[in-house]
Amino acid sequence: MANHKSSIKRIRQTEKRRIENRYWAKTARTAVRRIRKMENKGEATEAYNKVSALLQRLGRKNVISKNKASNLCSRLAKHINKLA
Repeated sequence: MANHKSSIKRIRQTEKRRIENRYWAKTARTAVRRIRKMENKGEATEAYNKVSALLQRLGRKNVISKNKASNLCSRLAKHINKLA
């Protein structure tokens, strides 16, 4: 167990961040899956704008890596462009 006040606080902060990061990563994964299932191009484009912004923000905050965020956005864009 930690002996210093600062290390006890650091443990609390780390746990709080871990839980929050897990939530946002899971939310992003669900949103990506939802877009991949969409068949309507207009609806998918609308959803893509929101999900893309979310992924880029998570990449900036290091919840997911920047490259992963970019790759996901790129693949989603390709998927939407293929829709009729």
